[in-house]
Amino acid sequence: MSEESKILDDKKYSKLIIALSIIIPFAVAVLFGIKIDLELPVFLPPIYATINAITALILILAVVQIKKGNRKGHEKLMKLAVVLSVLFLVLYVLYHMTSDSTKFGGEGVITYFYYFILLTHILLSIVIIPFVLITYVRGITNNIEKHKKIAKITFPLWLYVAITGVIVYFMISPYY
Repeated sequence: MSEESKILDDKKYSKLIIALSIIIPFAVAVLFGIKIDLELPVFLPPIYATINAITALILILAVVQIKKGNRKGHEKLMKLAVVLSVLFLVLYVLYHMTSDSTKFGGEGVITYFYYFILLTHILLSIVIIPFVLITYVRGITNNIEKHKKIAKITFPLWLYVAITGVIVYFMISPYY
């Protein structure tokens, strides 16, 4: 693929990436304000915490695969990580549209730790959206050098968001 066609691919997707990076957090914020009187047949927090844990594992396995030179395996795992992240987001929003937020009941120093983890998790879950999208597009358009550069930033941020999602769940789970 020529450098010119890589630039065209970047431009082709950049408006979509920008739009999604704005629309997704905005939609989540709006949907949080909508309450639906619906009792779900399952309790979603342990399900979406499990999805976060699996996503973290998939991300690590994907890096292992690419380091081994298994590009197809890496690509399949990354597509799975994106699908899991979308599934997480849908379930997370659905839970918050059908349930009241749970207050953290811890006391003392653990409260500061919890809110630090929660705040960084929330902020980075917003920040990571364009990084994931750009990294993904550069991968699927075969812009490998640029993909590698941004993936070095995307991977640790995405992994942090996935892991801290699990930590937040375990810290708040006694208060559900």
